[in-house]
Amino acid sequence: MKSLQMLLFFCFVILGSTLLSAQTTTADSLAKAQKHHDELMAIIMTQPKVPIKTIGIYVYDGYNTLDAIGPYQVLSELMSVDIFFVAKEKGLVKNQRGLKVQVDKSIADVKQLDILVIPGGARETFMQTQDTAVLNWIRRIDKTSKYTTSVCTGGWILGATGLLKGKNATTNWYRAEEFMQLYGANFKPERYVQDGKYWTSAGVTAGMDMALGIMDDLMGKKYTQGVMLDLEYDPKPPYNAGSVKKTEPIVVDMMLQMYDMGLQPLLEKEKQKKAAQSKNKTE
Repeated sequence: MKSLQMLLFFCFVILGSTLLSAQTTTADSLAKAQKHHDELMAIIMTQPKVPIKTIGIYVYDGYNTLDAIGPYQVLSELMSVDIFFVAKEKGLVKNQRGLKVQVDKSIADVKQLDILVIPGGARETFMQTQDTAVLNWIRRIDKTSKYTTSVCTGGWILGATGLLKGKNATTNWYRAEEFMQLYGANFKPERYVQDGKYWTSAGVTAGMDMALGIMDDLMGKKYTQGVMLDLEYDPKPPYNAGSVKKTEPIVVDMMLQMYDMGLQPLLEKEKQKKAAQSKNKTE
């Protein structure tokens, strides 16, 4: 009997210790789970460093699709924002290959934007640099915008407004330094460049990197990583190319000549116009 009592005693001691350990383990697990949940919610509920409510992507006939859609996709990951296309006139707007997109807001309708994105193209983009109504609208939007940005040759349009004068900027690789000098900007051969609220990117795909840079500036590292994972943005191109520095020289020469056929006459004409304007000011 005495042995049985001792056995039961030890059984109760062991059981008690096990239960206490289980309770402690459960409490620790709950605490860890709560901490994990709090960390998840902190990322999800991250507030931007400045309020962003409206994002407009300016499009026009001849714009490059990914210049507009890339930043649109990335910046759409911001919560509670109104992101939309805007054109000089509402209606159907065609990209370089004739793909039509319905645009429901005209520049006359849009008086304010927190973020403005200006995509590029080719000859049609250069024509935008001559459109006084468009340039004046960009200047008006810029007065209250938090971020004024361009993608690829969209930097020509932004440059033509005079807003990049004295600023560090980048643009599409094609005669990039000549174009930026034309508009008084300091060309930087980078994937994207920030100078104050002005963000400019190199060609086409670089617009997504710029948009992710803006996301990081607004929301921080963890939120931006979440956006990248949502997009599964983990590029793996077949060649280590895609920039002037990385591409074989013969390929660069081929592309340069191809672009020159359509664009160099326009560039030279614009240079002459700028030179004449400068001469008239000094006389």
